[in-house]
This record gives sequence, C-alpha cells and structure tokens, in this order.
Amino acid sequence: MHVYVFNARDIAAYMKWFSVPSYMEVSYMQHIFNIGSPVLAAPLTRDFDMFKGEVYRELYYLWAHGFEDEKSDISCMSDGCMSLICSQDCINLEAYMKLITLHLIFTRNLPYVKLNFTGLPLTLGIQCEFDKFEENVYRAVRGFNLVSKDMFGRQFDLKLGVPDELLQISLSQEFKTEILGSRDFREELKKEQDSKMTAYKESSLKEFGSMGEEKKSRKPTKPGKNRSTYPSSRTNKNSTSQPKGIPLEDRRHTKGE
Repeated sequence: MHVYVFNARDIAAYMKWFSVPSYMEVSYMQHIFNIGSPVLAAPLTRDFDMFKGEVYRELYYLWAHGFEDEKSDISCMSDGCMSLICSQDCINLEAYMKLITLHLIFTRNLPYVKLNFTGLPLTLGIQCEFDKFEENVYRAVRGFNLVSKDMFGRQFDLKLGVPDELLQISLSQEFKTEILGSRDFREELKKEQDSKMTAYKESSLKEFGSMGEEKKSRKPTKPGKNRSTYPSSRTNKNSTSQPKGIPLEDRRHTKGE
C-alpha cells in the first residue's frame, strides 16, 4: 500500500484549517517531524529548524491567499502541484483527504471522522464525472492508509461505489501502530501545558507572596512618635518655642509710628 508523504504546505494548511493556536504551532511541527519519513518528504526530515522555516513560509503564503472563498485553503494547497494519488482534476479531493489524515494523526484517540463523499464534488469544486470521482475516492482512501466503515462499524468497500450516507473514515490499525505507537500527542501536549502553567503559578506565588509577607512584616509608625517625620498640629506652643521677631517698639519707630 502506498504511504503518502506530506510536504510543508500540507502541515501549514492543517494548522490554518484547524485553527492551531500560534503558541502551539512549534509543538505540532515537532510531533510530525519526530514521526519522520513515514509521513514527511525526506528532505524535510533532516533538520528541524529548516523544516520549521519551510512550514512558516507556507503558512504566511496561505494566510496571504487563503481568504477568497470557502475552498481557498484547499485550492492553495494544490496550486501548481502535481497529484500523487488522485487524478489531476480531482487534486482538491487529495488535498482535502490530506487534512483529514493529518487530523487523525495528530489526534490519536479520535477513532474516526464522519464523511459523506457524495457531496464533496460540489463542496470542493470538482467537475469530473461522478464515476471518475468514485474511483478517486477509493484511491485516496487506500493511498492515505485509511479504512472505511459504515455507521454500524462494518467494513465498507468503496471499490463498489460511493454511497449517499455518512461513512466512518479512520487510520488503518497497522499504520496507526507504526507511526504513533501508544502515544497520544494531544494528551502529552496538554500535560506539558499544564506543567508549564503550574510552574508559572508557583513562581508567581513565590515572588508576589513574599512581597505580601514583607508588607505585613512592616509595622506602621504611630503619628507623633517621630515629630520630624510626622509633625503634629496639636503641639503645645510656648514663648520659648516661638520666633522672637522684632519688638513692637522697634517696629513702630521704623514705621514712624
């Protein structure tokens, strides 16, 4: 079975399509980079910094061009590219199935997604004959290491045609075991984020809590105890403490009184 290889634009399109928060983008890149050659093109698996730079470059491209209509992100994914699995006139189906497959890779505990392939030609802007579209759906599911089941969990052979009903699409168990093992990336990421938040909270409490204790330890000075700092308006005044000034007789003599 063909193992599909994703490129940098595919990863960037996934992050934009599923609204991955900016502070988690590098974690998503690191996860797919760690899987390596089973899912990534070989040149992207050599150096993480290079891979990250390529993904960000494609992400900037998608943000700049991905707001024309509801199909613009998928159209940008396939713009100027040759299809690897589907026919060229069904390349938008290939791009759409890339996003579905990546979502199943990034969310290991997600058992399946529900898809009705019958409505996809109109949604994705595919204009080929429907029997050709059905053939491409079968090729895409096999090429992306996916399996199809009906809503009762029974195997459904898409080679017989595409039904007008929801199907359960999931990664094949062999492929999931090969690339993911027993790890759940999103659970690990959640634990990592919780650990960081706990560390920030403890650091904040340590810093600001000590400031609070320092304030409590300071005893306020009572007014009047230190007159140089807290002058009192009720201080008793006597002749010895008052400024003498000029005697009344001298003032009268000076003013000619």
